Amino acid sequence: MGAPMTPQNLLDNPLTTEKCTVGCPIIDRCLGGGIPCNSITELVAESGSGKTQFCLQLTLSAQLPGSHGGLSASSLYLHTEFPFPMRRLHQLSHTFRPSNNHNPCDYIFVQSVHSVDQLLDIMPKIESFIKNSSNSRLPIRLIVIDSIAALFRSDFDNTMDDLKKRSFLFFKISGMLKAMAVGFGLAVLVTNQVVDLMEPNEGVNGLRVGNLGCLYSSGRPICPALGIAWANCVNSRLFLSRNEDFVIQKNQMVNGGVGGSGGEDFVCRRTRRSLHVVFAPHLADTSCEFEITREGVFGVER
Repeated sequence: MGAPMTPQNLLDNPLTTEKCTVGCPIIDRCLGGGIPCNSITELVAESGSGKTQFCLQLTLSAQLPGSHGGLSASSLYLHTEFPFPMRRLHQLSHTFRPSNNHNPCDYIFVQSVHSVDQLLDIMPKIESFIKNSSNSRLPIRLIVIDSIAALFRSDFDNTMDDLKKRSFLFFKISGMLKAMAVGFGLAVLVTNQVVDLMEPNEGVNGLRVGNLGCLYSSGRPICPALGIAWANCVNSRLFLSRNEDFVIQKNQMVNGGVGGSGGEDFVCRRTRRSLHVVFAPHLADTSCEFEITREGVFGVER
């Protein structure tokens, strides 16, 4: 029988968890190597911040061998809102360099989900699908749900009975996802929406959750949708912020002005995006800037 687990043992021999690269060394460094397996990671952001871009890139990166930070795995992508962005996935796949000639899009399995009941109904089928893939060349080891909030925000009212039922379903769904994550060594990434924060206090109802007292995006205070109950269902929470900067650009004209002088300076608007660790058992309070290009999502060193 092994030695008893003590805080000193954990300090001397920390538990290691396999992680999946995001496809960018700067972002991976911020996340301690990537998205961890055996747990649920939540990605919170307002619309247009890059949640889906992040998810698509992760499904491609998961196919990389372990020597390159991947999982040598296929992915299951559950989308709940808009039509799946297949055109963007194909665009990103051109940047992706597989070790052989296979089409990386063939190893991303897509399923639309329109309600909580449908998600619960297909959970056993998902488990069987993952189990049956275990002997394939690229078994499924990544599940993406984009987004979880869309399933709950339209089907439930703000009544006490509905809130209780919603909280019960939060824990039921997250429990099933965690069981599959641990049982099959999966990485699970779920996206969440945000709501405007109208209260002057920090956090939600005055309760601070994670490293950041309040989340800001597009110049306004916001908080993750679905409340405290859902926050207790995920292991890690990441936040993508999006803010507009105005930069003065020098006009490079030499002979274009009156009398040969340069033209007037002009103001240019620039979008700055950042990734923040709100809470995670294995990460400190860290953040990094990133940009979204035709080729993908990449960190920016300032």
